Amino acid sequence: MNRLSFYEGKPAAAWFRAISRASRSPLRANATSRNDNIGRATGRFLALLLTGLLVACAAPKYTIDDGRKVNEELLSNIRTFGAGEHTLRGAIVRSAALTDPDCSTQWELPFAVSSSYDWREDDRVAWVRGLGVDERLTVVGAAPGSPLKLRDKIVEIGGQSQDNTEKMLLGLVELRDRGEPFDVKLSTGEKFRIKPVKVCRGYTRLAAPNTPKAQDYHWLLSVHPLEVAKADLTDDEALWMVLWTQAVSEEAGARMKTYHYGTKIAGTVYNLFTIATGLQGAAVAASAIVETAKSAAVSAASNLLRQQIIDQATALAAARLKDQALDATRKLVLSKTVDGMQQAAVNRGLLSGVSWVASTKFVEADVWAFERMGKLSANPLSGLTLNQKLLDQKLTSNSMALDPERMAALVKVAEGKGLKEEVAKILQGVQLEDIQFALAEMPLASSSEGFSYEDMGTASNPGGKLGAGGLIDGLLEMPVSSGKIK
Repeated sequence: MNRLSFYEGKPAAAWFRAISRASRSPLRANATSRNDNIGRATGRFLALLLTGLLVACAAPKYTIDDGRKVNEELLSNIRTFGAGEHTLRGAIVRSAALTDPDCSTQWELPFAVSSSYDWREDDRVAWVRGLGVDERLTVVGAAPGSPLKLRDKIVEIGGQSQDNTEKMLLGLVELRDRGEPFDVKLSTGEKFRIKPVKVCRGYTRLAAPNTPKAQDYHWLLSVHPLEVAKADLTDDEALWMVLWTQAVSEEAGARMKTYHYGTKIAGTVYNLFTIATGLQGAAVAASAIVETAKSAAVSAASNLLRQQIIDQATALAAARLKDQALDATRKLVLSKTVDGMQQAAVNRGLLSGVSWVASTKFVEADVWAFERMGKLSANPLSGLTLNQKLLDQKLTSNSMALDPERMAALVKVAEGKGLKEEVAKILQGVQLEDIQFALAEMPLASSSEGFSYEDMGTASNPGGKLGAGGLIDGLLEMPVSSGKIK
């Protein structure tokens, strides 16, 4: 709305001038001093009212929930995303107490943000309905003690109010990475001092709601599929996830850098992704890269899955001999555990690019996280409890679901720490020996090299394809100015 018409069709500006003159005009000679004061006060009030209306009409309009029908699957993913971001943000800040002298470090914030500024209109309504997120930077996750709370709207960062959300995000990235306190202003007018926290390197992020199955593991940042958040993470399980992600960076970082080096960070979509994975623009870029990987690996996936089914049927038939010694409940648990672990093995076996390199150190990452959970007074068996929750819900296309190789290694470490009884409770009475017997004739998909993009090169090499090295690698090759981000 650029112009308002009021009394007798006068434009707002003309009416404003008329009221101003009226407020200064002499009153009739017989008017009392009291009436004179009332007239002036009325004039001033109307002038202020019109000014407020003009400002209100000139102010930007933000999406509201008008009750329209939205994509229910997207809405569900948005809510899952918010729940996961909230729990993970507390775990990220909690991990700062580790102060491991051997870690490479980076800076994190005590809150997570998102924005709907580049989503379609119907999807923007879904974001408002699901998490209260509109075009402004909106808090979707906050650690205990964070000065910013859920649904807070940020309008100014470090004393600067940019003309678009993307610039605000990049400014937030810059201030975070300086590691120094800075101020933010909310839409309510409140101001708060934000202090970044130093943590071990390796951002823990969730896939965007419109690309929920995306996953990638990189020494700089790991993206976990949204299904992990469906397990209703406890605080300790979220901490396990964060420490495990940092462990991948520490344990596999050198090997991943050998695969791909000379990384450029400044001015890339990667920067936006580290601060808000829920952005539509970054998610579109992610989606294109994920599709590249999916189409290239489809034949390898088909062959591997087919072989898994054959091998599993053979091994389970052989395992029936030992099943006679198990009660009915343990038989059911064993069958479910074996099936879920094999699917987790398939997921690991299909990782490619930089993620495939990272997967060669997943066992070491489990041990690294286990050791450091205790240092933070957390349950070191949280990796096992999370694994069981994921298996129960058949959520196995992620790195938090343990394959047989990782399960065996983690159980042995736990039992070596005197936690054998606790492990048995988590596994519902099934012994590691039972699982190993059932898996005896099955090849470990996690041990297979699977499909690799190494022969295809990366976007920095002639003939390479964007995304050949994985999601994060592709985002590092994509400048913000490429047009992928509006």
